[in-house]
Amino acid sequence: MLNKKLAWPLIATAGGGVALGLLYPLRQRAARRLRRDATWLFAQAADAPGQTYHEAQLAGLPAPVQRYFRHVLREGQPYLRGLRLRHGGQFKTDLKKDWLAIEGQQYVTADPAGFIWQGTTRWFRVRDEYVAGRGSLLVRLLGAVQVVSGSGPHYDEGELLRWLVESPWLPTNLLPSSRVAWTAVDDRSARLTFSQGGQSVACLMGFNEQDEIATSETQRYIDETTRVPWVCSYAQYRRWHGMLIPTDCEASYVVDGQRQPYAHFVVQELDYEPLRPF
Repeated sequence: MLNKKLAWPLIATAGGGVALGLLYPLRQRAARRLRRDATWLFAQAADAPGQTYHEAQLAGLPAPVQRYFRHVLREGQPYLRGLRLRHGGQFKTDLKKDWLAIEGQQYVTADPAGFIWQGTTRWFRVRDEYVAGRGSLLVRLLGAVQVVSGSGPHYDEGELLRWLVESPWLPTNLLPSSRVAWTAVDDRSARLTFSQGGQSVACLMGFNEQDEIATSETQRYIDETTRVPWVCSYAQYRRWHGMLIPTDCEASYVVDGQRQPYAHFVVQELDYEPLRPF
């Protein structure tokens, strides 16, 4: 839900150069590519035959983390390989601009860590992904004119962070393992660290009185040189396929001490198996 670079130029004159008759085939081509790439992503997902959650796994974890897993998972819950979801909501292309309505699809794998997200507003189509250990962002005006294309180490880190903080949608992903470590902070928060393929990212998870993950906080690049606090919030948990999942999520950057939200997504559809694109 969390795009990395917000300063997308609004090239109004470019829109006039794109024949409206071309928009439908452009959308169809983008949809075909998304389905193809999501199919490939899911083909990489590792199987977890017979692996299930048991409360004994929680021994030694920080107290709020133990309470969270007892609350959102049921004994014997099979480990999840990935998910697909659709969402609605609002998005800002710049922190100073107005909200735009957005619809999106997202495909996620647990092992290896990976996701592909595509969001569509009235003017923009956005593709954000972390695939094979590499992050990237592509933004097109009217689906045709490329206005942002980003990749490189900052994107690798930022998109892996996005994958990590969206793991409340995939709660078995947060259970302790060789890749996942929890460190105690206090009775309402714990530090979460994820490592894979030589990359490591971390965030502070905050828990509410219902023992749900309510916030995540970390540092993320807002441009090519500057890291700022990046905060995500999670609300409206509902039981989905036997687990409690947040369905209302918001992402914000903190600039000059002010929290500035830019993405507010509401989950409309979520499936875990079979792993296949919409």
